[in-house]
Amino acid sequence: MKAIETLRKDFPILHQQVNGFDLVYFDNAATTQKPRAVLDVLMHYYECDNSNVHRGIHTLSHRATVAYEAARERVASFIGARTEEVVFTRGTTEGINLVARAWGDANLRAGDRILLTEMEHHSNLVPWQLLAERTGAELIFLPITGDEGLLDLERLDVLLSDGVKLFAFTHISNALGTINPAGELCRRAREKGVITLVDAAQSVGHAPLDVMDLGCDFLVFSGHKMCAPTGIGALYGRFDLLQSLPPFHGGGEMILTVDWLHSDWKRAPHKFEAGTPNISGAIALAAAMDYLDAIGRDAIFAHDRELGAYAADRLRELPNLRLLGPRDERSGIVSFHLNDIHSHDIVSFADHRGIALRGGHHCTQPLMRRLGLDSTTRASFYFYNNREEIDRFVEVLSEIQTFFG
Repeated sequence: MKAIETLRKDFPILHQQVNGFDLVYFDNAATTQKPRAVLDVLMHYYECDNSNVHRGIHTLSHRATVAYEAARERVASFIGARTEEVVFTRGTTEGINLVARAWGDANLRAGDRILLTEMEHHSNLVPWQLLAERTGAELIFLPITGDEGLLDLERLDVLLSDGVKLFAFTHISNALGTINPAGELCRRAREKGVITLVDAAQSVGHAPLDVMDLGCDFLVFSGHKMCAPTGIGALYGRFDLLQSLPPFHGGGEMILTVDWLHSDWKRAPHKFEAGTPNISGAIALAAAMDYLDAIGRDAIFAHDRELGAYAADRLRELPNLRLLGPRDERSGIVSFHLNDIHSHDIVSFADHRGIALRGGHHCTQPLMRRLGLDSTTRASFYFYNNREEIDRFVEVLSEIQTFFG
C-alpha cells in the first residue's frame, strides 16, 4: 500500500481545520470521504456526458449509456459476479428491501422463519419485520456472546433446521467491529437449503470479496462507505433467482411492452431498475472501485485490522472504559462506553477538538439493549487514518474523563 500521507493527499476534505484543530475523521463506518479521482469523474460526467441512458440515440445519451453499463461490469468484476447479476440500487437499505419485497413476498408463507443475528443494523431487520407482518412468517435470531460480540455458531445448525427459509446477516458489524465468517455461514445455510443474504456494507470496500467464494444467494452494499457518492449501491443476486422474481418497482425503463391492462418486463437486472437511475453515481462507484483496487483491498484490510487492534489496546489503558467487540480479529471499528458519560457528550467534546466520531445506538437498538446500553461511542478507520490520529483521540478521551470528573 502507498504511504498513508501520500494517499491522504488524494482527499481534499481531510486538509482542513475544525474548531481550530486539524481534522481527524473517525466516522468512516457512517460514510467515507471521496478521493479526487472520484470527484473528477463526477465533474467530467456532468460537464461532458450528462444525458439519460438507454432511451436516446444521440451522442450524449450513447456515451452516458456506455459509461453506465461499463460501471455495471466494473461492479461485477469487483465482487466476482456476472454482469447480469448486478442491480444498481440507492444503497444497502434499498437492496434489502428489494429482496424482502420481490423474493420474500413470492416465497414466504405463514409458519416460515427468517433467521437474523443479534448484531444486525436496522436496515437488515426492519424490512424483514415488515415481511413477517405481511406473510405471517416469524423472525428468529442467532445470539451473540456477550461484549465480545461473536456469533454463537454452536446454535446455528439447530436454528437453520427449524423451518428457516432465509438467513440474512452482516459480514462486518457496524456497531461491534466483528468480522463474521460469511463463507462458513453461507455454506452451512446452503447445506440446509436456506437462501442467504449478506449485508456487505462494512466489508466490500475494506476487504477482498468474491460472491462465488462466499456462496451467497444475495449480497448488498452501499457506495458511500467505499469512497463513492451517496445514493448509489448494488444488489448481487444469483441470476436464476433474479430472473424468477417479480419487479420491485414499476415504471419506465424496466418494461418490454405496456398495454392498458398488462405489461411485460425486461430480463434481470434491468427489470429491477425502474425510472431514471443514478447514472453519475454508478459511474463514480466504478471509479471508486478502480481507486481501491489500485491501493489493494488486501492492504486496506490489513491496515484496518492493525488500526482497530492498536485503538483497542490504547483504549484499554483508560480507566472505567467498557470496550465492545472481539479481542482478536477486529475490523477497523471500536465501540465503547466511557464512565457514565453519554456518547453524545463525548462526540460533542471531541468535535471541539477537531475529531469526528459517532455516538448513539448506530441503528442497532436491539443490540444495544442486549448489551444493557442505550448508546456507545464509535471510532471507525479507513486507509487514510494513522496511529498518530488514534493517539490524539485517546488523549482527548482522557481530557473528557477529567472534564466530566
